[in-house]
Amino acid sequence: MRDETRKKKRKTQIDQIELTLTNMEQSQEAQEIQKREDLEGSMEAKVGEFRRLPPWSKQITLRGLIASLVIGIMYSVIVMKLNLTTGLVPTLNVSAALLAFVFLRTWTKLLHKIGIVTTPFTRQENTVVQTCAVACYSISVGGGFGSYLLGLNKKTYEQAGVDTEGNIPGSYKEPGVGWMTGFLFIASFVGLLALVPLRKIMILDYKLTYPSGTATAVLINGFHTPQGDKMAKKQVHGFAKYFTISFIWSFFQWFYSGGDGCGFSQFPTFGLKAWKQTFFFDFSLTYVGAGMICSHIVNISLLLGAILSWGIMWPLISELKGDWYPGSLPESSMRSLQGYKVFISIALILGDGLYNFLKILAFTAKNMHARSKDKGLKKVADEGSQVLDDLQRNEIFRRDSIPVWLACSGYILFTVISIIAIPFMFPEVKWYYVVVAYMLAPALGFCNAYGAGLTDMNMAYNYGKVALFILAAWAGKDSGVVAGLVGCGLIKSVVSISADLMHDLKTGHLTLTSPRSMVLSQAIGTVMGCIVAPLTFFLFYKAFDIGNPDGNWKAPYALIYRNMAILGVEGFSALPHHCLQLCYGFFGFAVVANIMRDFSPAKYGCWVPLPMAMAVPFLVGASFAIDMSIGSLIVFAWHKRNSGKAALMVPAVASGLICGDGLWILPSSLLALAKVNPPICMKFLSS
Repeated sequence: MRDETRKKKRKTQIDQIELTLTNMEQSQEAQEIQKREDLEGSMEAKVGEFRRLPPWSKQITLRGLIASLVIGIMYSVIVMKLNLTTGLVPTLNVSAALLAFVFLRTWTKLLHKIGIVTTPFTRQENTVVQTCAVACYSISVGGGFGSYLLGLNKKTYEQAGVDTEGNIPGSYKEPGVGWMTGFLFIASFVGLLALVPLRKIMILDYKLTYPSGTATAVLINGFHTPQGDKMAKKQVHGFAKYFTISFIWSFFQWFYSGGDGCGFSQFPTFGLKAWKQTFFFDFSLTYVGAGMICSHIVNISLLLGAILSWGIMWPLISELKGDWYPGSLPESSMRSLQGYKVFISIALILGDGLYNFLKILAFTAKNMHARSKDKGLKKVADEGSQVLDDLQRNEIFRRDSIPVWLACSGYILFTVISIIAIPFMFPEVKWYYVVVAYMLAPALGFCNAYGAGLTDMNMAYNYGKVALFILAAWAGKDSGVVAGLVGCGLIKSVVSISADLMHDLKTGHLTLTSPRSMVLSQAIGTVMGCIVAPLTFFLFYKAFDIGNPDGNWKAPYALIYRNMAILGVEGFSALPHHCLQLCYGFFGFAVVANIMRDFSPAKYGCWVPLPMAMAVPFLVGASFAIDMSIGSLIVFAWHKRNSGKAALMVPAVASGLICGDGLWILPSSLLALAKVNPPICMKFLSS
């Protein structure tokens, strides 16, 4: 009896196990069927979306161009202010994409409410508007208004020292709307056409990531989903709130700034002794917002550079007046304290630039060599939805191609115009300098665009500095300074715009936007920028004391670039006493800091300061570094309190602070031009 009971119990257990296994198999089969159906449904939806995509000619709209122009003008004013005060401009692409979304979504909703039917606002139109607006204000960033073009004016010539051997009498050219606009049109369009034939190689064959372009595409794609729409509403609300606060605060501050050293911008936060060494919080919400956008290490580097220079070095060197440099010279002379400030800044910039230049070239060469060896061996192994996404993007990217003959013909045409026009504008620049520059430009542009695709670092300023030194030395004492500055501008413009175009084409690739509409919108934005940027510059140039080393509008890079050109002509004889040894030390420090950053463990390397960022306060002062550090502190505290909300809202809040304060510059400069001065001077004096 017991054996029979055991047998029955065992049989029941076996039956239960078999039933469980059968159910599991059926469940797995059902899951596989459901998964396949979901995938097929997703594919059908994506194919439907692909078929509904507007043609390239419909992606560029009149409302989009108006939005681009408004955003481009606003951001041109903002970046021009940053250029002419500290020379440090954060990346504003994501902010521009957010503003483009706000502008066009508001436009379409308002028209809907009054009963006017409009075409739907798509991610493609959003991408085109962002590209056009960024192309417009990028001319204000990279057009040389705070560096090589401003370095040609008479005030910078005088600051560099009229007694300097390489800084010969008459080697200056005053800014003018006409020649600046012509110069920008020539240089910018050459850069726009230089790499168009290589876009498929960069984006499709090499699959370069272009991190900034990818981040912008992710943001735009996120906006145009139901979940993204909710996210965008929160960001829009945050942007509008802090834009209003920033604008009103700037308006309020204006009333108390009626004189030199007056107003909240000269508030002695840490006492008058610290204030004399530029250590104070100047209540500039532009730089607080910029600090929120920039990474923590940039702001730490700025603060460290400020402490090292204005806290330690300049007070010590000032005490050596009469020993290291003649006591009779004013501190603004290049043969006295100002010379140490300028040339040590140059040493840091060159050390950091040279290291990163060689690193990117080596990284690019290694990567290209690896790709050439692996070519044909790698196959796409992904399945399903991801493959379909890639096929759609690649199909659109190939479908609306830009004819190679058109790009090449345009490049040759603009090169011929440059060979004729630039020697006419600047007699010191011989026609064969221009020929050599434009023969090298496509190769340099390719290297820079490839490196930017791998690392997100646009090294155009380094290529420009190399051209500056070579042309200054080649042209010699009589015309080397002007030739060097102009040659720097030609190379920098071509190389920079080439990389920017590839970033935008990557954004277009990921948002299913036609490359033809992207290149055309970039060209339209460049035309806007070549007109808007010089006019914006002259608004500042006529309203404020640009280039005054003791004022708020120092334009530090103008003096730095001119002295680089003088250094290229004269060599080390341009330096004041003991400055060369200090320059060697800081050049070496810049190289060592970069080596430590690259080869230390990540948890330590991320805290090594950036020499390029450290160099800015050496010449400009410490106040803006304190503003930006407060921006970093706000972000840190916000992440500690609510990391998810901070990640969503920081870009919008920072953009609001920058735009509100930056936009007040427009009415304040118009008031200055109309000779309307603030009614009150608030000043602080020792008791």
